[in-house]
Amino acid sequence: MPLSFDIATVPFSRYGSFLTISYLKAAGSRPAGIYLRTVRGGDLTAGAAFRIELLEKQIPVAYQVQATPTHLRLESAGGSVDLCICNATTVRWKTDGVGLRLTLEGGDYDYAMQLADDRWEVNSFLNEVRFMAKCLQGALSVDAPWNRTRCTHVALQFEPDESGCAEFTIEEYRTVWQEFPLSTTFEQDVEQVAAEFQHWLAGTLQAGNCASSKGRELAAYITWSCIVPKGGYLTRPAMYMSKNWMTNIWSWDHCFNAMALIQSNPELAWDQFMIFFDRQDESGLLPDFMNDKYALWNCNKPPIHGWTLLWMMERSNWIGERQLLEVYEPLARWTRWWFNYRDDDRDGVPQYNHGNDSGWDNSTIFQERGAVESPDLCAYLVLQCEALMRIAERIGRPHDGTAWRNLGERTLALMLEHFWHNGEMRALRSGSHEPLGGDSLIVYLPIIVADRLPADVKEWLVTGLADSCKFLAPHGFATESLSSAAYEPDGYWRGPIWAPVMMLLVDGLVRAGERDLAQTAAERFCRMAEQSGMAENFNARTGEGLRDRAFTWTSSVYLMLVHEYVTSASSAS
Repeated sequence: MPLSFDIATVPFSRYGSFLTISYLKAAGSRPAGIYLRTVRGGDLTAGAAFRIELLEKQIPVAYQVQATPTHLRLESAGGSVDLCICNATTVRWKTDGVGLRLTLEGGDYDYAMQLADDRWEVNSFLNEVRFMAKCLQGALSVDAPWNRTRCTHVALQFEPDESGCAEFTIEEYRTVWQEFPLSTTFEQDVEQVAAEFQHWLAGTLQAGNCASSKGRELAAYITWSCIVPKGGYLTRPAMYMSKNWMTNIWSWDHCFNAMALIQSNPELAWDQFMIFFDRQDESGLLPDFMNDKYALWNCNKPPIHGWTLLWMMERSNWIGERQLLEVYEPLARWTRWWFNYRDDDRDGVPQYNHGNDSGWDNSTIFQERGAVESPDLCAYLVLQCEALMRIAERIGRPHDGTAWRNLGERTLALMLEHFWHNGEMRALRSGSHEPLGGDSLIVYLPIIVADRLPADVKEWLVTGLADSCKFLAPHGFATESLSSAAYEPDGYWRGPIWAPVMMLLVDGLVRAGERDLAQTAAERFCRMAEQSGMAENFNARTGEGLRDRAFTWTSSVYLMLVHEYVTSASSAS
């Protein structure tokens, strides 16, 4: 049985395309329904394009949606519409027994213009693109009332011919439309897209008998379909976090997607890893997020890039001297940025100015205003220094290597001196160094440098992670202690389980020699993701998927954990 999914939670799209079809809730004047969308412009601007309606005798009728990775069917009592996204910019449609209407409205200066008997151009200012509607079979009529400077709406209506069928394409473009005559049938296009997805699926990480699991196939589809092409602000093909509404890439999310690709698709993995360094500020800062239109610089994300690079180098010989020369200076500038620009009290311990800078936006360590010194940041920088030391040695810069080793050792010593007091780790207020409240999992992330820690520190970290009354929830690691007064089931970083944290902690536990605990946590997370979907985060107690349920970093982490730590016998198929 091919994978099927609900487009109310998982959009229908394909590799290399900004086009997607998904269900949108009612918002303002927009009615609820199934929409053909473009995700250009990021999550602040990308929105609905055409609302999709099936027609019987010119009247809209209810329909059901059947979605697979390569084919979408809309079916009513009187007929059906089949469609596929046959290339990066084109949706191909075929109706049987019903008509179809696509309605665009809401954008200033939108208009429609007939260019030929079978062809209309629709200019969507809101989405900053144009669409070409071309009728291949049946009839196309357009309702586009003009009001001063725009069409109040544009409704494209396709009706079947005497055989009961209609066929047409909708193409997205920015400037000039170029016609490419169709040389294939609809069915051949579906077969070609299916072959492309199967090729991706065959290269997706797998684990023994789990190779045919629905979880693996769903994760593969989400990662495949969320790739958008380079262009505009994007210097390389980019795996968006989702094609629901998180239609950007963030500067730590991209690391997990790169990790999941490094063994099967190393060039694309390297593109994911390097894309933020292509837009690096001269100070060394990386933007918080990017899309095809712009980047946001108001905050940033934690420096997990050294940890990521070391992880990938351990698993792939593809990363050679050319790649190391490419990344060395950008990674060095990113590392120095933290010491140069995020250490206001000049104590050698960098800080987070806002929760968003840590990736843990509203964690309880950020519940009061002010800069925070947190042990996880030091741990990341220790590994970043190690990565730079190894690279420097491989590219013939031994003096640089010594300097990075010394900085890493000094940062580790300061981390222990600074945060380890009275038998526990605590985050501190920068400047005053007063301990901060809450019982957040973030202070346990130094487990990623477990092989460098004193025995008592490592024991405290492992004991807390293993405690089912604190962090080891039924489905993985809760981000706020289950016994904390600040715990919230859907509190974002105050309780729910997050995939990136699972990956960091499982990897750290393995390095600490705690493979059984790492495997237990990994198995719990993977079973939950198989049952609840690849959500942005999860209720720690119930396993319910929260917020966006088609997230790529969750898919990537699921695939890595299943591949490395979950046995085929323990994973649900």
